[in-house]
Amino acid sequence: MAPQVTVDSINPKVIECQYAVRGEIVILAQKLQQEIQAKPEAYPFQEILYCNIGNPQSLGQKSITFFREVLALCDHPAILAKSETQALFSADSIERARKILDQIPGRATGAYSHSQGIKGLRDTIAAAIEARDGFPADPNDIFMTDGASPAVHMMMQLLIRSEKDGILCPIPQYPLYSASIALHGGSLVPYYLDEATGWVLEVSELKKQLQEAKSNGITVRALVVINPGNPTGQVLAEENQKAIVEFCKEEGLVLLADEVYQENVYVPEKKFHSFKKVARSMGYGEKDIHLVSFQSVSKGYYGECGKRGGYMEVTGFGADVREHIYKLASVNLCSNITGQILASLVMSPPKVGDKSYESYIAERDGILSSLARRAKTLEDAFNKLEGITCNKAEGAMYLFPRINLPKKAIKAAEEVKTAPDLFYCRRLLNETGIVFVPGSGFGQVPGTWHFRCTILPQEEKIPAIVTRLTDFHKRFMDEFRD
Repeated sequence: MAPQVTVDSINPKVIECQYAVRGEIVILAQKLQQEIQAKPEAYPFQEILYCNIGNPQSLGQKSITFFREVLALCDHPAILAKSETQALFSADSIERARKILDQIPGRATGAYSHSQGIKGLRDTIAAAIEARDGFPADPNDIFMTDGASPAVHMMMQLLIRSEKDGILCPIPQYPLYSASIALHGGSLVPYYLDEATGWVLEVSELKKQLQEAKSNGITVRALVVINPGNPTGQVLAEENQKAIVEFCKEEGLVLLADEVYQENVYVPEKKFHSFKKVARSMGYGEKDIHLVSFQSVSKGYYGECGKRGGYMEVTGFGADVREHIYKLASVNLCSNITGQILASLVMSPPKVGDKSYESYIAERDGILSSLARRAKTLEDAFNKLEGITCNKAEGAMYLFPRINLPKKAIKAAEEVKTAPDLFYCRRLLNETGIVFVPGSGFGQVPGTWHFRCTILPQEEKIPAIVTRLTDFHKRFMDEFRD
């Protein structure tokens, strides 16, 4: 019998699922990279500049020394018994590694852990959340995951029963949400962030989209809020967050708070506030609101994407529902132990008086201040280009400029059956080696076009990106001018 698995016979939800940040443009970039390696003179550039994904260390960002020292000692505890270790590792990293190893069953990072994560590490994370927010946190509410993505999938699996269940998602959004909703068979209910006011989330827009979904027979189960925003880079004001909490409470929605960029705030007038802190400060407790907060080791100043560490804090669910969340976690046995350790370190870094404190602060602040400078340089560069407007990058790792494309460019894109912003990004890549992600992969107001650019290339490479982009954009606009 001939093979029976074809594109027509696989799960249609897999076909529907899209993930733009690793989509067509990135596949083309990887192909070009191989061609450049084989034949360097083939293109007018010598390297591909990946501005498509929040992957800091792939672009040269250094890891935090204290975190890596502790990981090394935990992974190879025999080093702790060697005399030269005292000279090679800081005293507090040795002390932290010993403490963590004592919390791991069998003192082995190669062993499975409890399905929610190692209890001692969850204790550390809960204490850190309590210190951050000023309200109690329970280690039993912490589910440790391989980055934040599996936690999002877990919640979609829990909440979506059929295509009649909807999840309110920001547009523009991080494509993990549209992809996971599609895979689990639900309906994405879009709400539009207001670009004209700096990507503000208006509760009136939430109410409008909720009513429209209801009129279409959709039961909305949850609201996704990404703060700081991806791909839009805005940081929500506390008053705005209070209105969002009130809306979720009134409508009985689960609030899914993506807070993985909580360390990435670049403007002095804005400050990160967790949704849990906001809800508790309003007097709302466990019985008042369902709230799930996501955190990851991949972002912030640490950028440990490949270590796959993260967690969700699940509050407001009854014990019977919690049992089913635990069951979902246990199907995957446990998240990786290195990621668990790193999540505890990210939430509980060296403190004043610790041996590593000063070097840690220098590394952290060096990375964050450089990211802020890069964001401003790119923002200014975009705003100087004809037909491009770019909102301020208040936080996260991205800019999401709007491009007003000439009608001739839009027509040329239509002729090759391509979205106009994808057409622009493809041309940009082929002529400059710069990788941006078209806005159509994130969602946008119909008739508008954008692209997402990370602020992650190393600072010394930013001028080259600006020069290449500026020269290309002028040529492109001249070619397609109406």
